[in-house]
Amino acid sequence: MKHLSSRLKRIPILWKLMVGATLLMFLLFSTYNFAQYLVLKHWMLNQEQDELQVMMSQIQSYLKAQSPTTEDMLKSPDVNSYMLNILGKNQMIRLIGSDGEEILQVNSDFDPTWIPTLSTTKAYLQNTMHNDDHILVYRAPYMLQKGTGTVEIATNLETFDHFNRTLLWVMMFGGLFAVFISAVSGWAIANQFLRPIKALTSTIKNVKEKGLQERVENIENGDELSQLARLFNDLMSQLEISFRQQTQFVDDASHELRTPITILEGHLNLLNRWGKSNQAVLDESLAASLQEVRRLKGLVQGLLALTRAESTALTENMELIRVESYLIEVLDRIKSLYPEFSFRMETFGTDSMLRINPIHFEQILLIVIDNAVKYSADQRKIDIQCHEENNVVCISIQDYGMGIPSIEIQHVFDRFYRVDRARSREIDGTGLGLAIAKNLIHHYQGEISLVSAEDEGTCVKLKFPVIKMNTKK
Repeated sequence: MKHLSSRLKRIPILWKLMVGATLLMFLLFSTYNFAQYLVLKHWMLNQEQDELQVMMSQIQSYLKAQSPTTEDMLKSPDVNSYMLNILGKNQMIRLIGSDGEEILQVNSDFDPTWIPTLSTTKAYLQNTMHNDDHILVYRAPYMLQKGTGTVEIATNLETFDHFNRTLLWVMMFGGLFAVFISAVSGWAIANQFLRPIKALTSTIKNVKEKGLQERVENIENGDELSQLARLFNDLMSQLEISFRQQTQFVDDASHELRTPITILEGHLNLLNRWGKSNQAVLDESLAASLQEVRRLKGLVQGLLALTRAESTALTENMELIRVESYLIEVLDRIKSLYPEFSFRMETFGTDSMLRINPIHFEQILLIVIDNAVKYSADQRKIDIQCHEENNVVCISIQDYGMGIPSIEIQHVFDRFYRVDRARSREIDGTGLGLAIAKNLIHHYQGEISLVSAEDEGTCVKLKFPVIKMNTKK
């Protein structure tokens, strides 16, 4: 039993659907046809019985009208002629006297010996068989002056049985044909139904063999499976992008980490060779090594911050903060860090509220303002503006430093990217700040953009959706 169950489970879904649809159609069609056959057979048999009962009523009415006093009167040509007139094909009419002997008998393609002669005092119907012949007999009494006789009407149901057999065969063949049609239709429907799944299976195999660039062909059935195929394609596109980003991230991280590690290795080798006896070499190598260690520490911290920025749990610990007052607080702390810079902030009557984690909001502002300070060169002036437009808070941070070449603007939000590396090598940084800020802003449905002109300065624009507060007057 377990072996059979195991084999049934391994049957392809296409065959399961086809066989299931075929069996269901067979059961429905067989049940309907069998019920229809029984109803028709019963109805036709009732028709035959009603016909015999009508004939019996006519004969009884005729005999009553004749008022026969003797049995010999029933043998007259008029009675015989009347009986022949109402007689049907494959039927027999027989009059039986009070003594049980046959008085009159007429038939049409019916052998009287097939049924015995019987007298009765009450009317009744009888179904009987003679060899392969199905016979329906109706017996009823009639009145004589000296007793009671019996009228027997018998009909051979050969036509009835032949029609029933023909109807049964037609229903059987029709049922088989319907089952065949349902099997073919079930196969076609199941095949069409499973086409997206087959395409999805084939694509998954191709992904395993050829890579993440494989996609399911467009299937426009308009059903849930077609939607599943589209969702799979979207998922694979996201996975491919994520994989490429991860590969690029590893490459960039390896490149960025290689330089300080190489410098550290060189200075350690120098210390091992000459630093033990040469104080100048010792001091220089230790200073350079400490600088590279700080750079490595910054890289690691940046990578951790970027990982947290890409986490889906960033929207925890959110609070409602008032933008203007929070900007003032952050700017006060920044002024103490960079006392040599002039910071100017303008707010245009905004009293906007944001739902955000305050730590993340401060981190975004610090990243952007810190970049503005680093690349301001000799122009030690930073302008900050804040206003609300179409339910969006817009914060712009403008510096007047070296600016960014137009061909490099599209890359400034990439990981580890630093504008003009040869010129900015001496500027402290890891190239992760703007990538972190971008990920944080996107988690709060915000936007970050940048406008810059070389040797004129850079303006970074931050946009956040506003939370409207209900006020009662």
